[in-house]
Amino acid sequence: MSAFAFVFPGQGSQSVGMLDAWGDHPVVGETLAEASQALGEDLAALIRSGPKEALDLTANTQPVMLAASIACYRAWLAESGRPPAVVAGHSLGEYSALVAAGVLSLADAVPLVRLRAQAMQDAVPVGAGAMAAILGLDAEAVRAGCAEAEAATGESVQAANYNDPKQTVISGSKLAVDKACELLKAAGAKRALQLAVSAPFHSSLMKPAAERLRQRLVDVALAVPAIPVLNNIDVAVESAPAAIRDALYRQAFGPVRWVETVQALKARGVTTVVECGPGKVLAGLVKRVDAELAALNIFDPASLAETKGALA
Repeated sequence: MSAFAFVFPGQGSQSVGMLDAWGDHPVVGETLAEASQALGEDLAALIRSGPKEALDLTANTQPVMLAASIACYRAWLAESGRPPAVVAGHSLGEYSALVAAGVLSLADAVPLVRLRAQAMQDAVPVGAGAMAAILGLDAEAVRAGCAEAEAATGESVQAANYNDPKQTVISGSKLAVDKACELLKAAGAKRALQLAVSAPFHSSLMKPAAERLRQRLVDVALAVPAIPVLNNIDVAVESAPAAIRDALYRQAFGPVRWVETVQALKARGVTTVVECGPGKVLAGLVKRVDAELAALNIFDPASLAETKGALA
């Protein structure tokens, strides 16, 4: 039987009604109720009815995506009973992976990611930071363009998400991001697409947010993973709580090394990667990193049944 991994999506995959297809599935309902109780807010109503503007607020998106992804994961366990060989998550999705692996309880994780989101939003005034997706250049060229933009502006911009071999997201001050986009288009980028985000995630400007997160992490109970979790910042598996806390702290202002994460999954013998949670972003990235890997999804009962059949 081939080994499979689960990966969990981050911010940007949310949509109003994204769990509607589950209907009254008891596991999904129980998970949303548990997450809502932990936060003192009705997350199920926000997912079901929006409005979109509220769902897209970073402080709401992060706990909502965590709860939705874990609802899909628990539905999978209830239907198939087969845990993955290894898990990983993209940015916020790393917290979903840690819950799936038993490191964090959902009740602890939901308020933790709410604090993470609020700290990120507070770290940089709205409009002062920016992010952009650079398409058609390799990562080395993107890093070189960012360094040139920093030298030209005196402000910071870095590679934030290494999503696939020809897509790297950059993040930093708006002035430096704009300059980097100009330079990278001149260097041959097919597109430099400004992203609709409220803060420059995974950049050095997030260090104040990371410090607030680190202070909270000290008080959060972490268990030894029941399933290996590949982290974003080092593309490594950690089991000691102190090492996991440190990786989450550094992840807030360091890059998401997704290309290397997918490569590391394959190196561990994984042949199928299952995106667990709303959207299909990660499955697409997996195929662009390595076309030999099978990529599946679990976001509704139909996709769960299809994945269950494929992994039988």
